[in-house]
Amino acid sequence: MPDQRDPAPYDALLLLSFGGPEGPDDVVPFLENVTRGRGIPKERLKEVGQHYFLFGGVSPINEQNRSLLEALRKDFAEHGLDGLPVYWGNRNWAPYLVDALREMAADGRRRIAVLATSAYASYSGCRQYRENLAEALATLRAEGIEPPRVDKLRHYFNHPGFVRPMVDGVVKSLAELDESVRAGAHLAFTTHSIPTAAADTSGPVEAHGDGGAYVAEHLDVARVIAEAVREETGVAHPWQLVYQSRSGAPHIPWLEPDICDHLEERHAAGVPAVVMVPIGFVSDHMEVLYDLDTEATAKAAELGLPVRRSATVGADPRFAAAVRELLLERAAAERGLVVERCVLGALGASHDLCPVGCCPARAPKPAAAGADSPYT
Repeated sequence: MPDQRDPAPYDALLLLSFGGPEGPDDVVPFLENVTRGRGIPKERLKEVGQHYFLFGGVSPINEQNRSLLEALRKDFAEHGLDGLPVYWGNRNWAPYLVDALREMAADGRRRIAVLATSAYASYSGCRQYRENLAEALATLRAEGIEPPRVDKLRHYFNHPGFVRPMVDGVVKSLAELDESVRAGAHLAFTTHSIPTAAADTSGPVEAHGDGGAYVAEHLDVARVIAEAVREETGVAHPWQLVYQSRSGAPHIPWLEPDICDHLEERHAAGVPAVVMVPIGFVSDHMEVLYDLDTEATAKAAELGLPVRRSATVGADPRFAAAVRELLLERAAAERGLVVERCVLGALGASHDLCPVGCCPARAPKPAAAGADSPYT
């Protein structure tokens, strides 16, 4: 990392997230936003929304983003960046991305670094955010507002500030297991399932293939965490990458195995306990609370299989520090400096600028913050 604490050319950071409902009346309109253009009937959305209604219609993601904002502002202030404002916008619920960009433009912000709350390469985890940015910037331009330039910070799946908190979470979860099953516990690293076609074309063109960058990046993180746990505990726990939160038509192939199927398989194989490690998620939002803490935990109880779920990164101060480091390294690179990137594992640092053909869209749409961006 550069020693300088100079964020130039950036004059603001935007936290860009998915969004979620904050009450029962928000659930269906939120899901309509998420599924816009797919023609899904409202009655079907009400069925899907039952996961949210179980928790009072409130997704925890917005409150978790507020906590992350507080952590970022605190870290920035403690490291001489208190003059760099941090804004927040969501793709699918208030505060909306377009409103955040409109506010930033009104405040005179001209060059914005964007942190998406998605750490890995995929269409839904990267390019779709870039498409939303392009759409919001086009809206500003149509309103007669000169849009700011936006640069999306690199994927941070292998940044120490993202990985180390997860290592600590696994070690803590193992310690919570009864000593009689602890040493033989299996680690199930979980992430969001996506269609195999989307996985195979994730990342730059050279990374396309079986599972693409999406699977490769998760496997690399899982190996790093498993090895760090072995070093700390002295036990080499067996592990596997598994998936959760599948949606969509059943005839379309998605990444497998599902976490519940995996628990059944591991129990049948005689595994004494499982720690579920949600490496694919930045915070404990609804898909963690329901798919792991509710559904998968109920499956484990049905099997009589001891299970724990380790923590996501959330607003951990080390993650806030990682965001600062990502911002400063990108700023230094934009100023033409040679920057040492902070990474763990075998894959190295991700690209700053998404190349043409990276995580291609289902249908061609403009995307900001990439080599093919109409906004530079």
